Amino acid sequence: MSSAMTTATLVPLLTFGLAFVFGAAAQRTHFCTLGAVADINAFGDWRRMRMWALAIAVAIAGAHALQQMGLLNLGKSFYTGTAVPWVSHLIGGFLFGVGMALASGCGAKSIVRAGGGNMKSWVVLLVFAISAYMSLKGLFGVWRVTALDPWRWQTGGLGATQSDLSSLLAAVGGWPKATISGWLPYLIALALAAWAFASPNFREQRDGVVGSVLIGATVAGTWYVSGVIGYLAEDPNTLEEAFVATNSGRLESLSFSAPLAYTLELLMLWSDKSRVVTLGIAGVLGMLAGATVMSLLTREFRWEGFTTREDLAHHLVGGALMGFGGVTAMGCTIGQGLTGISTLAIGSVLSLAAIIGGAFCALRYLAWRAEYA
Repeated sequence: MSSAMTTATLVPLLTFGLAFVFGAAAQRTHFCTLGAVADINAFGDWRRMRMWALAIAVAIAGAHALQQMGLLNLGKSFYTGTAVPWVSHLIGGFLFGVGMALASGCGAKSIVRAGGGNMKSWVVLLVFAISAYMSLKGLFGVWRVTALDPWRWQTGGLGATQSDLSSLLAAVGGWPKATISGWLPYLIALALAAWAFASPNFREQRDGVVGSVLIGATVAGTWYVSGVIGYLAEDPNTLEEAFVATNSGRLESLSFSAPLAYTLELLMLWSDKSRVVTLGIAGVLGMLAGATVMSLLTREFRWEGFTTREDLAHHLVGGALMGFGGVTAMGCTIGQGLTGISTLAIGSVLSLAAIIGGAFCALRYLAWRAEYA
């Protein structure tokens, strides 16, 4: 029992440290999913998209290296189930992308900006957390469960036991999954890294390169914390397999949609001793702390508020859309765009594509609004 209690403390502490590094690196390098899309949309500048690609490459390689070594099984995460809620991934991802454009950043970026003194981001995070909680356990959750989640694609129809790319390719081609998973993740990671480094402008950004590697490594590191340090082959209370200090009770890494809701729940029900700091909550707090410290060290900390009523309205709507969309899509730009993608889950690919599509559409709307309003 004491060992399990110690692990329940160690997992959040280590996750806090990894998220601290993530937040500091994101603040220092201006790592931002929306920024990457906006730079392409407005200027044709792909540098921040290359940062994201390199971070994904490191996350994929790191996560699958841990799996290859037999330290963890990515199939025990909720990303790779055989029932893929494809409508939820597409609609939730699209709404999240629209929301992050309206709110000037995704959940992770809002945390980073909040750490730098941006009061608009604090408002976004509050609305995001409320909307996400309603999507988990409230009114929005009823809509999600009854209207969207039932639309599922069963990968078992192809003979695949999981919904990651290696399993699907093995099922379709009739090859051993172990053989494919031994080279496919690294081939994808190598291709992404090669594309990122193909740009001389990107290679010259030393901070961007180092920051991207660190961010990708924190995702892989959190997989290790959850799947190795936090793993119990037999929980002393239930006598079943368990992953300590995770909200889902399964293997987890960094994400910021549902964890924001759980952070709000913990603050609201603080006197309820059954509520504890989990891996997800520790990730939110670590990200905020890292961004705050880095913004102070670089003297970039400054207070910023809303300028117009329309600005406020956009951020309120954006936060609400991100809360619902992030939970519905089973993750945000980090939860799906880095953590989920690191498992090569087909659902994560769908969510990420929808997020980018939604962001592009919303950015076009905002550009039109600015020109003709």
